[in-house]
Amino acid sequence: MQYKDYYKILGVPRTASVDEIKRAYRKLARKYHPDVSKEPNTEARFKEINEAYEVLKDPKKRATYDALGSNWRAGEEFRPPPGGFWRDFEFKVDGSPGDYSDFFASIFGRAFRGEGLRPERGQDQTIKLVIDLEDAYRGATRQIRVDQPEDNGPGHTHPKTLNVRIPAGVTAGSRIRLAGQGAPGRNGGPAGDLYLEIEIKPHPLYTLEGRDLHLRLPVTPWEAALGATVKAPTLDGPVNLKIPAGSQSGRKLRLKGRGLPGSPPGDTIVQIEIHTPPATSETARELYQRMAETLSFDPRAHLGV
Repeated sequence: MQYKDYYKILGVPRTASVDEIKRAYRKLARKYHPDVSKEPNTEARFKEINEAYEVLKDPKKRATYDALGSNWRAGEEFRPPPGGFWRDFEFKVDGSPGDYSDFFASIFGRAFRGEGLRPERGQDQTIKLVIDLEDAYRGATRQIRVDQPEDNGPGHTHPKTLNVRIPAGVTAGSRIRLAGQGAPGRNGGPAGDLYLEIEIKPHPLYTLEGRDLHLRLPVTPWEAALGATVKAPTLDGPVNLKIPAGSQSGRKLRLKGRGLPGSPPGDTIVQIEIHTPPATSETARELYQRMAETLSFDPRAHLGV
C-alpha cells in the first residue's frame, strides 16, 4: 500500500493554515467536480481531493496523519500497524465510507470501512432571523432559506425553504426551535435541530427594552403647562393620553400592557418632550415678549448663577 501525501494532493505546504487548506480544497473541488469537469479521471481525482480535505481540515485527524513522520514520501510503500492506528475509534465524517481509500482506512480504523458504525444524531444549527417590531408584536409567518449540509462530501450543501411561524411576543435574543431541521444524521441517526435566533430591526418610533416599548412624545408648552389629552401612537393603534398639568420635559407616563405580549405583557412608556413654537412671525415674537415681561420664571435659579 502506498503512502498518500494529502498536502501534495491539495497543493499546500505542511504548515498551511485551515483557511489555506479550505481555499485550496474549494478551488480543486470546483475544477474536478464530476458534474462540470472535463479533466481525465475526474471522479477518482475528486474523491482523492475530498479524502485529503477530510483529514487536513480536522485538527485531530491531521495530527494523527502527521504522526506518520516527515520522512514519508508520495509513492513510498506504507505498512500500517496491525489494525490501524486507532482501530476502534469512530469519527464523524462527511462522505460515505466507500469514498475513502485503503490507506485512509488503515490509518483511521475500521469505522471508515463501514464496520460497526453507530447511528449518530446530526448537528444542531443556529441562524439569525431578523424581523420587524410589528412581527414581534403580532406574530407572523415567514419563509426562510437555509443551506443544509449533506452527508456526501465535505463542503456539500443544498438549499432548503422553510415556512416559519413567529409567535406574538417574541423578544430579541430568544430562539425558535425547529425540530429535525438541522444537519442530517449519520448511519441512520436522526437529524439535528435548527434554531432561529431572533433579532429585531430598529424602529423609527420605539426603542425596545425587554418587552417594554419606549416612545418620545412631543407636546406644546401649553399642553404641558395646562394639561391636555393628546393622541399617542401604540403598536395597536393610537390612544388618548392625558398629559397632567405642570408636566416638564422628561416626564414619563406608562401605558400599561401596551408593550409586547407575554406573561406579563410589557408596557409602552411615553416620555414627554416639550417643543416650543418658532418665533418666526411678529405675533409669535410679541407673545414671547409678553411672557418674558409677565412671568417671573428662571429655569436656572437652582444653579446659583
